[in-house]
Amino acid sequence: MKILLVEDEPKVAAFLQKGLSEQTHLVDIAADGLLGLRQALTTSYDLIILDQLLPGLSGLEVCRQVRAHNTAVPILMLTALGETDDKIRGLDAGADDYLVKPFAFQELLARIRALSRRRQEAPSQPVLRLADLTLDPMSKQVTRAGQTIQLTAREFALLHYLLRNQGRVVSRVDILEHVWETSFDTGSNVIDVYINFLRKKLDKDFSPKLIHTLVGMGYVAKVNES
Repeated sequence: MKILLVEDEPKVAAFLQKGLSEQTHLVDIAADGLLGLRQALTTSYDLIILDQLLPGLSGLEVCRQVRAHNTAVPILMLTALGETDDKIRGLDAGADDYLVKPFAFQELLARIRALSRRRQEAPSQPVLRLADLTLDPMSKQVTRAGQTIQLTAREFALLHYLLRNQGRVVSRVDILEHVWETSFDTGSNVIDVYINFLRKKLDKDFSPKLIHTLVGMGYVAKVNES
């Protein structure tokens, strides 16, 4: 497995990297939350092992932001915070498992094996289609009229949400909750900006137009019948 270890304690990170490498895993280390998030969003991993107490950005926030972009990668929280409320917060943030320090290394290996089995047994997500637009949630590939369209992680998440709800008007609040998993000032134009990004990439040079605005109501992905 290719594993991202986000851990700021050098001795712990070195111990885990050595032990996991001896089990034939490939391990990348990030020593703070910001670096860990950047690596998680730009590199494909089979597993992320994540501390909670990190400089730069907390493990909980890293977990939330990774989950907003990638629902598939398993995340294991490995932290000294062992109270029940800590575990609940970690799991609610999107972690798949939670192991408290100090821990037995063999137990960590067993949990990694369990997460690997779950991922292999997980049902595949169907390719979404609208006219000549396709989105593959597993490979993260988008095409229009057979041409590959390069999207950022956030653009992909927004398009994925629109296509899962194609033909149905989704409000700005719906999009914020499901794509950003947060809230902005109601006067923010962040959604309009990303909708325009998608239109430039998906609609500008193609026909029919697929992403539409219903003033005062929201947005809808559909074939324009007019």
